[in-house]
Amino acid sequence: MSVNARTMTDEEFFYGHKACPGCGGALAVRQALKVLGPYAVAALPAGCMSATGFNFPQMAFGVNAMITPFAATAAVLSGIEAGLRAQGGKPDGCTVVGFAGDGGTADIGLQALSGAIDRNDDILYVCYDNEAYMNTGIQKSGLTPFGAATTTTPAGAHEHGCLTQKKALFDIVCAHGIPYAATASIGHMPDFLRKMERARGIPGTRFIHVLAPCPVGWGFPAQDLVDVARKAVDTGLWYLAEYEGPAVSGVPGGAFKLNRAPKSFALVEPYLACQRRFAGLDAADVAAIEAARDERWELMRSRWIANGEGGA
Repeated sequence: MSVNARTMTDEEFFYGHKACPGCGGALAVRQALKVLGPYAVAALPAGCMSATGFNFPQMAFGVNAMITPFAATAAVLSGIEAGLRAQGGKPDGCTVVGFAGDGGTADIGLQALSGAIDRNDDILYVCYDNEAYMNTGIQKSGLTPFGAATTTTPAGAHEHGCLTQKKALFDIVCAHGIPYAATASIGHMPDFLRKMERARGIPGTRFIHVLAPCPVGWGFPAQDLVDVARKAVDTGLWYLAEYEGPAVSGVPGGAFKLNRAPKSFALVEPYLACQRRFAGLDAADVAAIEAARDERWELMRSRWIANGEGGA
């Protein structure tokens, strides 16, 4: 039976945390654990979810969970999985899962993640992407988008925020030939739940990259969380896709699939204007953001299969 709002459990496995109101990362972790169930074993590096979820004596996790060194999420997951095998194998329904932010994944944790994929360890890695190092004061990460103001990429008279484009993390992961990878958004929760369920049932290394906006770091009201996450997809600045490696798809090089391929996009400027981090942008910056988006989508549409909502 597929997991959705009607069929998912009422039991909570991540609750009572100290995250900010409207935290996208907290919503992603909560819903993911509802899919994985009570026998999941979780590991989290330094970041928002470990800082807000491991406050003794008010521990937020209802499953076995531990904090890892910042760079070691995937390595610790590999160790947990190996330990379970050494004890006779994982219990039925057990998923070894990691939840790490964008900095802990795309920057400091990338080496360990690459190694785990290379070994094809039987783990699930979830990156909740709020597009900066939010827990330590909103510093730029490798997944901070062009033009976003952070404490290390401030907007000024001459430079209007981050000068680099968001790292193509999904492409990097898929280039390993990983059995399964997907992008998701907390603004499209049924799609995220489906991908979590799909990942749960595939052996080997799996990776899900979920956009999880941060009201504090992005600068929007907490109650607008889901709306902002949906607008990111509607404008084409975030995309929903899946990849199945050769061992799963049977296709040399693997198979890419766009889950949502709109024929046109919502306007970018209103999406940027609703976030304080983009307040310093000018018309040339907005045009550069649109051009980068169009270039990315031209590449995806030419190489990937489109199906699902808005599929061509």
